[in-house]
Amino acid sequence: MLVPNWRAVLKHAWSVRLMALALLCIVLEPVYTFVAATWVSRNLCIQLAMSVITGLLAVAAIVARIFVQQTISGELNGKPPAEG
Repeated sequence: MLVPNWRAVLKHAWSVRLMALALLCIVLEPVYTFVAATWVSRNLCIQLAMSVITGLLAVAAIVARIFVQQTISGELNGKPPAEG
């Protein structure tokens, strides 16, 4: 079941934004590694850096998920958040 303000969550939640960046890194990693492998012989630093960036973005998304975001959560006094 979706949350009532799912449009606002998709638009404003930092966890969603960070997971989208992590997904972009996951998609670009094989392409970037292939291109780098054709120009640079066995560059392990590129693969390691892309994996570290992806992991850090995923951890940041988890952390961002537990913090209150005023745009989405509302006043936290029983009022529902405004739909955007």
